[in-house]
Amino acid sequence: MKIGVPKEVKTEEYRVAVTPSGVKELVKNGHTVYVQTSAGEGSGFNDDDYSAAGAELLEGAAAVFDAAELIVKVKEPIAQEYPLFKEGQTLFTYLHLAADEAQTKFLLEKKIKAYAYETLKVDRRLPLLEPMSEVAGKMAAIMGGFYLGRYQGGRGILPGGVVGTEKANVLILGGGVAGLSAAQVAAGMGAKVTILDINLARLHYLNDVLPANVSTLYSTTDAIESLLPTTDVVIGTVLIPGAKAPKLITKEMLSLMREGSVLVDVSIDQGGCFETSRATTHTEPTYVVDGVVHYCVANMPGAYPRTSTMALTNATLPYLLKLAEFGGEEAYAKFPLLHSALNTYDGKLTNLAVAEAHGLDYCEL
Repeated sequence: MKIGVPKEVKTEEYRVAVTPSGVKELVKNGHTVYVQTSAGEGSGFNDDDYSAAGAELLEGAAAVFDAAELIVKVKEPIAQEYPLFKEGQTLFTYLHLAADEAQTKFLLEKKIKAYAYETLKVDRRLPLLEPMSEVAGKMAAIMGGFYLGRYQGGRGILPGGVVGTEKANVLILGGGVAGLSAAQVAAGMGAKVTILDINLARLHYLNDVLPANVSTLYSTTDAIESLLPTTDVVIGTVLIPGAKAPKLITKEMLSLMREGSVLVDVSIDQGGCFETSRATTHTEPTYVVDGVVHYCVANMPGAYPRTSTMALTNATLPYLLKLAEFGGEEAYAKFPLLHSALNTYDGKLTNLAVAEAHGLDYCEL
């Protein structure tokens, strides 16, 4: 299989889809890997590292797309990359199609076999989303504390306080991988943390593994509204695989919060779980609505690309090897674990949640 690894072009995105170590595994298994020059520099991997691993370096994204049968990326294709694709190519990346109708229609029109990291399920887990959820969750607590600083528009409260002062109240919506990671860091900073979820079994687990300064609570609208007046940071991590995130905090509910409070929307890739959320970048990460600071960066793990790239390759490489071994079509037939990852195929939309999000026809293969 001819595999292409282009340089990411999304604003402030420094990750790369495959490490030199991953390239070495692919080459060892008989595949040809084309890597765009400087693709890994943002993650600390230079062209010599890729050459030593057996990659063929190509100048420019167009050459990589033209040479490859399978394109491997980190983030979803953006408009400037659309013309580079060849009809019928296979794509393996984060897609988040429920929040991106234009990209969905492009993949259908180009008959791309698009496999999404974030919808691949193994039992009840999303193993290709988990490493980035862990990074984003830990970042969310750090960013929430940072933007509580008065000079950033926040209330001026140190998350863990000091002796004789108040600690920040941190509310986490969703107890999955991102929520757990956010709670660990927020609790480690000394904040008072409350984590909400609708899964009682998960709440029992969180109660067992998290420290004493973390409380668990069953999630309802009433519970959220009762906590907002005393909350300093809200971290939203809710996820419905493949679908748009539910809006758990409406614009009207912002009036319950104190001026200088902070919302961190980890769910923004799937449309965001706050009604007032809109995607931002690392260059301009925040904005203010009704006195509440909003942090809604759509590629949070891109801020720590070395860690994120290594963690991502560790998770994706086994599946990438299967796609490379069999090809985008045969792999679907021979490797059932890939079924949940396939979102578009030969002009057909194969993810029900995405079809419902955009009112498009769904096709079950």
